[in-house]
Amino acid sequence: MTAPGTAPHASASRTARKPVLRWLKRRARPALNRYLARHSQVGDPTLFAPGTFTWEPELKRHWREIRAEAEAVLELREHVPAFQEISPDQGRIAREDWWKTFWLRGFGERSEVCCRFCPVTDRVLDAIPGVETAFFSILAPGTHIIPHRGVTKGIINCHLALLVPEKREQCHMRVGQHAFHWEEGELRIFDDTRKHEVWNQTDQDRVVLMLQFRRPLRGPARAVRDLFLRGLRWTPYVRAAVVNQRRFEQRFEAAVAANQRRFEAAVAANQRRFEQRFEAAVAAPGAAPQLSEPRRR
Repeated sequence: MTAPGTAPHASASRTARKPVLRWLKRRARPALNRYLARHSQVGDPTLFAPGTFTWEPELKRHWREIRAEAEAVLELREHVPAFQEISPDQGRIAREDWWKTFWLRGFGERSEVCCRFCPVTDRVLDAIPGVETAFFSILAPGTHIIPHRGVTKGIINCHLALLVPEKREQCHMRVGQHAFHWEEGELRIFDDTRKHEVWNQTDQDRVVLMLQFRRPLRGPARAVRDLFLRGLRWTPYVRAAVVNQRRFEQRFEAAVAANQRRFEAAVAANQRRFEQRFEAAVAAPGAAPQLSEPRRR
C-alpha cells in the first residue's frame, strides 16, 4: 500500500532505484576507485609521506594565524553547527553536538560568510590546488567517531593540527592499519577511502583544519574524476548540505554582528600578522610565495 500523500509512481520509482543504487555502491564505485588508483600521480598509499605535495610548507608556515582564526570561531562555539546539522547523512557517525564543523569550502562551493570571518585561512586555501572541501573540525572531549570510509579516491584528505590536547596520545586516529596522533602545526595526509576511526579520550578539544583536495591524476582519469564530482554535487546528499550551510551562515552572521567590535579587532590583528609575514617572504632572496592565486599543474 502506498503511504498517504505519496504518489504511487513516486513510490514505485524509489523501489526501482534501490537495486541500481546498491549496484553503484557495491560494484561501480569500487571499480571507479581502482581505476583512479591505477592512474594516480602520487601512488595509492594509506598515509602520504611528508613533502609529497608542493604546497605543504606554505600551509604549515601559517598554521598559527589559522589557529588564531579557529580560536575566534570557538568564541562563538554555541553557534557552530554539529556535522550532521550540515550533512544529515553523517548522523550515523556524528551524534548530538560533539563533532562541530565550521565550513569554508564545501564540494567546491566557497562560503563567503565564513571566509570573511577567517581571511587568512581563506587566502592560504586559495594557494592549494584543487581544494574541494575545507572546514575547522572541532572534536569535543570523550568523542569516538566509529569506523567509516570516504566516497572516492578522486580526492585526498589532509589534517592541519591546530589545537591538540595535552595528553595527545589519548587523542588519536586509525586509518587502515596505521595509527597516529596529531602534533600542532603538522600535517597528516591520508586516503579516506580506507576505513578510519577517531578517538578523543581527553578532557580538551581537538581542532584541525580539514581539507579535501583533488588527487593528481594522469590523462583521462582526471576527466572521469571531475565528471563524478560534478554529478555528486547534484545529489540530495550534497544539495541538502548546501541548503543547511546557507541557513547556518545567516545565523552566524547575526551572532557575529552581536559581537562585532570584539571580533573585528581580533580578525584585523591576525590579518596584520599575516601581511607582515607575507611582506617578509616577498623580500627574502629567491622567495616566490603564492598566496592569492592557486598554483596550476
